[in-house]
Amino acid sequence: MTGVRESTVDAVLSRSARRTPRRTALHYGERSWTYAELDDAVSRAARVLRDHGLAPGERVGAYAHNSDAYLIGFLACARAGLVHVPVNQNLTGDDLAYIVRQSGSSLVLADPDLAGHLPADAATLPLRDTDDSLLARLAASAAYDGEGPGGDDLAQLLYTSGTTAQPKGAMMSHRALVHEYASAITALDLKESDKPVHSLPLYHSAQMHVFLMPYLAVGAENTVLDGPDAERIFDLVEAGRADSLFAPPTVWIGLSNHPGFATRDLGALRKAYYGASIMPVPVLERLRSRLPGLGFYNCFGQSEIGPLATVLGPDEHEGRMDSCGRPVLFVEARVVDEDGREVPDGTEGEVVYRSPQLCDGYWDKPQESAEAFRDGWFHSGDLAVRDAEGYFTVVDRVKDVINSGGVLVASRQVEDALYTHGGVAEAAVIGLPDERWIEAVTAVVVRKDKELSEAELIAHAREKLAHFKAPKRVLFVDELPRNASGKILKRELRDRFSAS
Repeated sequence: MTGVRESTVDAVLSRSARRTPRRTALHYGERSWTYAELDDAVSRAARVLRDHGLAPGERVGAYAHNSDAYLIGFLACARAGLVHVPVNQNLTGDDLAYIVRQSGSSLVLADPDLAGHLPADAATLPLRDTDDSLLARLAASAAYDGEGPGGDDLAQLLYTSGTTAQPKGAMMSHRALVHEYASAITALDLKESDKPVHSLPLYHSAQMHVFLMPYLAVGAENTVLDGPDAERIFDLVEAGRADSLFAPPTVWIGLSNHPGFATRDLGALRKAYYGASIMPVPVLERLRSRLPGLGFYNCFGQSEIGPLATVLGPDEHEGRMDSCGRPVLFVEARVVDEDGREVPDGTEGEVVYRSPQLCDGYWDKPQESAEAFRDGWFHSGDLAVRDAEGYFTVVDRVKDVINSGGVLVASRQVEDALYTHGGVAEAAVIGLPDERWIEAVTAVVVRKDKELSEAELIAHAREKLAHFKAPKRVLFVDELPRNASGKILKRELRDRFSAS
């Protein structure tokens, strides 16, 4: 290729391919790719995209399941100077159409079983499974040798998960993502010798940018799965093909409740990463008790910062199990009051960031960008406390704090109390409108024990909490709504139960 090559996403792979060309980079299903083969496939795919008539800076949607083709499509966009727009493969209807149209995507790389959900006027190219797919065209394509992007060019529009409002496209530059990869490698102790398994959706920034891309940067042998299938993960661990796993708390809860978790030989699993939402302390304690030799890393952040902002390492958990750790290499964080003034250690406030990892604002949303970036800092919307040693503990999302009778109640503290009851499988605490309390602390619970009653659970919570923090109501459901990254959709719960 010609042109300047500096701080770009696709160059991360190129460097590993030059360093260890014959080392296996990726397994997916029956296919495996060496670093040289993967790098060559990316160059050929970049040529296919440019020959499709796409010009640098145009947006390309990706509406597909996990696969090797998904990764190749992302890196090909980066190499060709195109802006990749990952779309949640579970979206349909107006939600899907909104992202495709708001991003101005000229083309959507889509899996054939999903393409029918796209707007009728959306131009599509199959990613795989057809004779005219991107993957199928690689053999007949020449490698792309045109000018690549610069570090300040956009690499992706990362749409926020939309748990509280309509999603916004965070504009991530190549330089921002490469800085984030360096932060992840350093804070998470990612090594070439690791054998990570990637089972969460690649459209989501955590799996792609905290784990898969940084692991490609260090030259590790990666396995991509269609999803977090417990039996498949356990098989890989027992076979010595996986020793590192990232999953949100909801998935770790599911793995720990799976019968095989207690009986399978999982001793080869060395690194356990969790994040995307708050891990209930009682659940973490159960996991550590079952696998005492497993190192747990708490990863915290949000899409707008690439998404890794803080990490709590394995040797930092003792005495601070509810902490999300300290800022990573390229992140500066503060806790501020409503006026943007830094508050003393031990005082609750909003977390704000300065970092080269940050997005350049929100795509075509100048007002929202101005609101998020104020006084030289990005305002996260997370309520937290920092201690004297620099460790942060997230109390809640600012919008999820409950105003009960004029007293602010953090939903996380109530959830932790509920998880200490053996009959609770999952819990989410929300505030619902109430004439007396303004907002009534309400627990939405999935039960392990179907005999568990509302009165029993409220009494249990009152033993752990001040009475004003204990739930006024408990609503039992079969499952909690969540997005594909594992975040519980509290906005949906509030909408569902506000009228009940």
